[in-house]
Amino acid sequence: MTQTRPLTSDALSILAQPGTPITAQLAVAFAVCVTKWATRRRTRLALSRLEPWQLSDVGLTPGQAEIEASRVFWRA
Repeated sequence: MTQTRPLTSDALSILAQPGTPITAQLAVAFAVCVTKWATRRRTRLALSRLEPWQLSDVGLTPGQAEIEASRVFWRA
């Protein structure tokens, strides 16, 4: 299992400094987007595998979990 560390505003603040190349800004923006997509996909896949009693523990019905799990990864 791959774990990712979320980028904080401190980590991204370097991009706001004058002189940061546009290619660096675009590369970081792309990496952030892909990381969000991967997290959504992994989370929704895990959600689809939970048992009804586990869903109840997190306050979801099986129907709600199915709706969320069926969403495509690029949709928030």
